[in-house]
Amino acid sequence: MISIVTINYNGWKDTANMIVSIQSVIRSVEYEIIVVDNASREDETVYLKDRFPSVNLIRSEVNLGFSGGNNLGIRAAKGAYIFLLNNDTYVETDQWKDLVDFLDAHPKAAGLSPKILFPGNPPTIQFAGFTPLSSITLRNEILGYRQVDDGRWDRVRPTPIVHGAAMLFKREAIERVGLMPELYFLYYEELDWSAAFTRFGYELWYCPLAAVFHIGSQSTGSSSPLQLRYMTRNRLLYAWRNVFGYRRLVAVAYLLLIAHVRTFLTALAKGDWSRMRAVLQGLCEFIGMNKR
Repeated sequence: MISIVTINYNGWKDTANMIVSIQSVIRSVEYEIIVVDNASREDETVYLKDRFPSVNLIRSEVNLGFSGGNNLGIRAAKGAYIFLLNNDTYVETDQWKDLVDFLDAHPKAAGLSPKILFPGNPPTIQFAGFTPLSSITLRNEILGYRQVDDGRWDRVRPTPIVHGAAMLFKREAIERVGLMPELYFLYYEELDWSAAFTRFGYELWYCPLAAVFHIGSQSTGSSSPLQLRYMTRNRLLYAWRNVFGYRRLVAVAYLLLIAHVRTFLTALAKGDWSRMRAVLQGLCEFIGMNKR
């Protein structure tokens, strides 16, 4: 069985649309759906419980972040496979059994992300795999990004990082490696988790045998000050936790003295005080936080 875990945060209508798409389309596998309401302004499980009586609804009175909310759902899950899906996703076709069969056929595989598409006519690619992160600048590329979904990205390939909008894992791999690290709160946690699976000798895959549509940026807003704050902090945190030896010092120095300074100065030149404050908040939080 697949346990589908999704986080709801002030977005119950998106969550309802996601559930409807799954219940209308998925027939190839047995599944359960777990919705974690992550301290929405009001308890939004009340809008879902009558319409979806078979869904396991969990209310957290504290915002646990992306990792903590997903971990709460994982702890309640009963399936041998855990599918973490953003609540602003939906499906149109059913090839989920192909995803499970792929994981079963690859003993070293811990998890995968399917093809992730932006809605449109025609749809375009959001995710068809990642290139590896560079060890100093921590930059990489998303393969196929914004390209038309015309079949060029239909080859299964390893990926160093799975995509946080749609991640299917074997439960046994999670039990061995551990739950998603919760100190990130928002952004970079799937990168850290991917690195942990790799250190344990597992493989991660991009598997376009199935596709998920992702609307995107519904909770925090694209390029918002909140996003910048956590991206600033967590890029440094990822480097501290996952780059080793002298490269760690070089990577942290690069981020502190070049990358984030450049972002701050760009905001300063535009008089964008909210973004300047977000960068400073992220830097101060990184310096003062427990990094393990």
